[in-house]
Amino acid sequence: MTTRRAWRIPSAGSLERLAQVTEDLPPPGEGEARVCVEAIGLNFADVFACLGLYSATPRGAFVPGLECAGVVEALGPPRASGESAGTTLAPGDRVMVLTRFGGYATALNADTRYLVPLPETWTMAQGAAYLVQALTAWYGLVHLGALAPGQVALVHSAAGGVGLHAVAMARATGATVIGTIGHSDKLPLLEAYGLVRNQVVVRDAARFGAQLDAALAAIGASHFNLIFDAIAGSFFRPAFERLAPEGRHVLYGAADFMPSGARPNWLRLAWQYLRRPQFDPMTLIDKNRSVMGFNLIWLFERADRLPASASAALALNSAPPHIGARFRFDELPRALRTLQGGRTTGKVVVEV
Repeated sequence: MTTRRAWRIPSAGSLERLAQVTEDLPPPGEGEARVCVEAIGLNFADVFACLGLYSATPRGAFVPGLECAGVVEALGPPRASGESAGTTLAPGDRVMVLTRFGGYATALNADTRYLVPLPETWTMAQGAAYLVQALTAWYGLVHLGALAPGQVALVHSAAGGVGLHAVAMARATGATVIGTIGHSDKLPLLEAYGLVRNQVVVRDAARFGAQLDAALAAIGASHFNLIFDAIAGSFFRPAFERLAPEGRHVLYGAADFMPSGARPNWLRLAWQYLRRPQFDPMTLIDKNRSVMGFNLIWLFERADRLPASASAALALNSAPPHIGARFRFDELPRALRTLQGGRTTGKVVVEV
């Protein structure tokens, strides 16, 4: 039996319920590895889960966290079913870990099929910052979005963790990218990722459509072939209306619904829900356009896809991820609130 520290929440509903505990961790079970965690990657889904606004949130008490990186300490017995355990592992291996919750801990037992070798030149923090967001970008752009050379992609929240991966992957595909951001202080980062000023829109809800028209005109285009959207809300329709025939609007989040406080403001959320984007699906046929949505966590049971998907994502963008903020393990609640504020770039990482 190993002792670990973890951030556990007794039930979803408020970030203030998150508390650090010391608890026993049993030996790894069949097909599992015990990983000594050195860094934890934070995601918007973590905030929504703690607030009880995430459809996959566990009932009752749980340890949040969808990804981390660390060192394999011990291996459990092989699967009796004979099913492949994934990458061959040994104690001492440096790995990136995907987990359906449970990542906010100094050690965890993880299914070996969800462990990916950490690139030799990457730090643990970079490894913890990679899998969820890179796979989200790859799945939305390539698997669902079928982005092709010469096409035009609109990437919302382009300076965020998923957004930076999406910008790099779309450009590697041969597409032209227009990115949107919420604050102008994020412009230099996107310029470092290869976007010139007229390819970046600092979102203004009152004139967003005109902003998109100006950005399209600047690159000599009239429509988007793909919209990669983590915001929804009032920015959905102006973008969707500029989608080309055969265009794809891929939704993977709804940051517009992110509460600003430790608890959800249910009245405000109800008002936002009533005003959410709505349209007649028959118009998709008339305009020959698609709207698709996905949540990476619902693909968790498809472990067989992970090796090929991770390899494909790395092939499109082999650069280590950008880390915008680092916090200590004891500062994890503050790290979540910082992420919730929407002013960070790249990935927020907690280091153990």
